[in-house]
Amino acid sequence: MEDKRRTARNLVAKLSSVSERTRNEALAELRLISRQDPESRPLIADAGAVPYLSETLYSSSPAIQENAAATLLNLSITSRDSLMSTRGLLDALSHALSNSASQGAVQSCAATLHSILIADESSRPIIGSKRDILYTLLSIIGDEHAPARSIKDALKALFGIALYQLNRASLVGLGAVPALVSLIVRDARKGIVEDATAVLAQIAGCEESEEAMRKAGGLEVLGDLLDEKTAASTRMRENAVGALLNLARCGGERGRKEVGEMGVKVMDVIREVGENGSPKGKAKAVELLKFVVDGNEYENEVRELRLKFNSTNDFIDHSI
Repeated sequence: MEDKRRTARNLVAKLSSVSERTRNEALAELRLISRQDPESRPLIADAGAVPYLSETLYSSSPAIQENAAATLLNLSITSRDSLMSTRGLLDALSHALSNSASQGAVQSCAATLHSILIADESSRPIIGSKRDILYTLLSIIGDEHAPARSIKDALKALFGIALYQLNRASLVGLGAVPALVSLIVRDARKGIVEDATAVLAQIAGCEESEEAMRKAGGLEVLGDLLDEKTAASTRMRENAVGALLNLARCGGERGRKEVGEMGVKVMDVIREVGENGSPKGKAKAVELLKFVVDGNEYENEVRELRLKFNSTNDFIDHSI
C-alpha cells in the first residue's frame, strides 16, 4: 500500500510540472491507475489530485480534458467528498460539459455528476442550484446528433438532480418537460426512452409540471406508452405509471381530471403493471388504479389487488 501511496504522490506532483509533456504523461497514468486499481483512488485524491484535475478541464486540448474528466469519474466512486469540497469543481465540470470538443470528456463529466448525486443527498440542492449545469444537460438531450452515451449520461445526471424535490421546478422552468417528451418521441435507441421516462416521472412530482406537461403533449405520450398496441418495455410502462401518479398527486383539479381520463383509456396496461411489474411498479400501479377508478364499478378489483400486494409485502408507500 505504501508503494501505491508513493506512486500517487509522485504522479500528482508531476501535474504541476512546467513541462507539458510531463503533465500529460502523469495525467494519462493517473487515469489508467484510477480505472484499474480501486485501492489507488483514495490515495490519488488524498495526494491532492482533484484541484489539478479540475483546473485541467479548462484545457484547450480535447484529449487532455478527456483524461482529466475520466480520472475525476474514477475518483468519484470512492472519493466524492474530495470532489465536492474542491472549490470550483462544479464550474469546471460545467465548462467541460458545454465547451469540450471531446464527447468522452462530456460523458465523463455527466457521469461524475451522476456518481456524486446518487450517493450524496446533500449534493443535490448544491448541484441543482447550478443553472448552467442544468441548462447544459438539457441541451445535450435536446441535440439530435449527440451520441447515445452522451444522452444517457446526461439523463442519469438529470435523474439524480430531480431526486431533490425543489430542483424539479427549476428543471421545468428551463424546459425539461418538452425536451424529455421530444426525446421520448424521437429517439428509439436502446435505453434512452427508459431513462427519459424515469426523469420525466421524477419531474412530474411538482405542481409546476402540470401546465408544462399539458403544453408539451406529455400526457398523450405517457398514454401511448401504456397503450396495449405499443411495444413499450416494462420499465417504460412502470415509469409512465409513475409519471401519471405524480401528476395526480401534485396537479390541480384539472390535471387530476386529465390523468383520470387518460387512466381509464389505458386501464388494462395499468392493471398488468399492477400484477406483473416490479415491487415498486406494482405499488405505483395499484395507487394509480385506485385514483383512476375510485368510486366506479372497478373499485372492488382495486381492493382485491391491494389485498394481494399487502399479503405478499409487495405494496410499498412511495409518497413524494
